[in-house]
Amino acid sequence: MKAYTIKKYGEPAKVLRLIEVKKPEPKNSEVLVKVCATAINDYDWCITTGKPLAYRLIFGIFSPKKKLRIPGMEVAGIVEQVGNNATKFKVGDAVYGDISEFGFGSFAEFLCIDEKALARMPNSMSFEEATSIPHAAMLALQALRDVGQIKDHQKILINGGGGGVGSFGIQLAKLCNTNVTGVDTGDKLKAMETQGFDTVIDYKKEDFTKSDQKYDLIVDCRTNRSLWEFLKVLKPEGKYVTIGGRSGKLLQIFYMIPILKLFSKKRIHMVMLKANKDLDYINQLYEDKKINCVIDGPYTFDKIPRAIQRFGDALHNGKIVISVYKP
Repeated sequence: MKAYTIKKYGEPAKVLRLIEVKKPEPKNSEVLVKVCATAINDYDWCITTGKPLAYRLIFGIFSPKKKLRIPGMEVAGIVEQVGNNATKFKVGDAVYGDISEFGFGSFAEFLCIDEKALARMPNSMSFEEATSIPHAAMLALQALRDVGQIKDHQKILINGGGGGVGSFGIQLAKLCNTNVTGVDTGDKLKAMETQGFDTVIDYKKEDFTKSDQKYDLIVDCRTNRSLWEFLKVLKPEGKYVTIGGRSGKLLQIFYMIPILKLFSKKRIHMVMLKANKDLDYINQLYEDKKINCVIDGPYTFDKIPRAIQRFGDALHNGKIVISVYKP
């Protein structure tokens, strides 16, 4: 089978190699999936480039660890074979999921993964739509509902609103009749207006942290600024929620959480993602036509290095999706 492999950090186009590797065999609780579609995520950028440098403590100091040599953490495909102890799916089932808790490897024609990493795909959903959902939609839902405890008619701000999490975040926030501001730049701005953001701010032209506008809830998809700047535009009992970003800023937030409680009712939180936790809920919203998938692409399998670079350059609108195989 063909798969993208990586042995050293660097620019995606230079270090990712499409080669022939042995087709894997499912172990006891694993299933063999024929990959129909995959998606690009922050982990794929970090594993490929080795940036931010702090992530090398997880992925490998000088080069990616062996288990990460085939990147890719989201998949939608068809079960081709099941392990001896696998009972959740049968051959021919369409499945999808965020596989990162059990491994990586979706940048390939076939993938073996523990059956617990996957869910059955709704019949009404395409493979490209399915692979766009697990990581971004779960982050958006858990940031807004579980951690942010969103309420009707609140004023919400999504920093980095033009990406995958933002595209699901605006739709989920609107289910609560909220007023939502999105921050991003470039070609994303018009698309964000179309998606339903009430206000769109180009961060290259306007600094929203210097505005008189105050928000009940801020969801930060980038975490590239000082926490104090966000606190200035939070209402007295507002909440700031980050889904990830620069390691230095995340460390600042981690240490500030208990300190802020001593002198303010404002609250700061970090989403600790629970992979695939509420896929059934998102599926129902999709089937009820209350949300849709905003896809950047889909791009062909040979364009994966370019797609990862596009993600790193923050040029994508919605979720970058790769079509690997058309059934």
